[in-house]
Amino acid sequence: MKITGVELRLVDLPLVSPFQTSFGVELSRNALLVRVATADAEGWGECVAIDDPIYSSEYAGGAIDVLKKFLVPAILSPGEVMAVEVAPLVEKFKGHRMAKAALETAVLDAELRSAGLPLSGYLGGVRTTVPVGVSVGITDSVGGLLDTVQAYLDEGYGRIKLKIQPGWDLEPTRAVRERYGDDLMLQVDANTAYGPTDLPHLAKLDPFDLLLIEQPFDEEDLRTHARLREMSTTPVCLDESILSARSTVDALAVGACDIVNIKPGRVGGYLEARRIHDVCVAHGIPVWCGGMLETGLGRAANLALAALPGFTLPGDISSSARYFDRDLTEQFVAEGGMMAVPTGPGIGIDPDPQALADLTTWSEWITS
Repeated sequence: MKITGVELRLVDLPLVSPFQTSFGVELSRNALLVRVATADAEGWGECVAIDDPIYSSEYAGGAIDVLKKFLVPAILSPGEVMAVEVAPLVEKFKGHRMAKAALETAVLDAELRSAGLPLSGYLGGVRTTVPVGVSVGITDSVGGLLDTVQAYLDEGYGRIKLKIQPGWDLEPTRAVRERYGDDLMLQVDANTAYGPTDLPHLAKLDPFDLLLIEQPFDEEDLRTHARLREMSTTPVCLDESILSARSTVDALAVGACDIVNIKPGRVGGYLEARRIHDVCVAHGIPVWCGGMLETGLGRAANLALAALPGFTLPGDISSSARYFDRDLTEQFVAEGGMMAVPTGPGIGIDPDPQALADLTTWSEWITS
């Protein structure tokens, strides 16, 4: 496939309401998009890096720099390239998985659009709809949290994820469980906010019968995650620690998790995400698809991934209106806790030209 040019584009989508985690508060989604143009198709990828290097070492400005200087030239130089060749071509450049994922996804989207194949079918998806849940940020009060959860339950979501941090964990979790009962699928996400001395405290979450606790400790601290599994009955899920199929094997070997959250942007793309899925299926480990406040472009691709057979838990792929008054694409809507998997070629959805024009803050084409 001959690539004629690559466009990098920043778009700014204000959030409906502030989204707070242990990392901080997000007020808008300043998303970096990658568009790959070929003679007969174009493809889109979304970089999930945020403005500051607080979720990981990557950030949007750094992704732009590495794409312009190294990654895009690497895939333009061979003359022709297929999606499976992108990772080997950029492998010598260490790290920058989020930037690499966006570029590979754009190439893959263009390739599949040209062939008339949907991403879900290409990856091995087996479902036309997938279960989805909603992630609830840290609120000002327990009462406000309960109101927020109620609103999402009224919309039909069957699984609720609560963001937690030291000082905001046992009380809000207890309040939600007591208000909505044992039938609610409930899980918590710590985003690495705790340390080894918090092990006894986190074990106090056990009475709430959670689906899982997600990434309580530093991403490099697999040992403490394994210790929590030994002293707690709450299943432990890894997020930030999972960077590749190899790191997944290592985590499973030391007994660091019961469940894995797969975020394609974090692991370098949908092809590596599929490899992680296959590793987990082979070891009997459930997986689910996490979210990074993606626009409709990233949301569509995540739905395709979540259609694979090993994704047995609801993903963080809630309705677009949960985050944005105006998305780049048609609004994705969850009905009865389920969302349809796009069936069109590639990621199965196109950006709205007017939305792109209105929300773009910067763009640049690279042709050689």
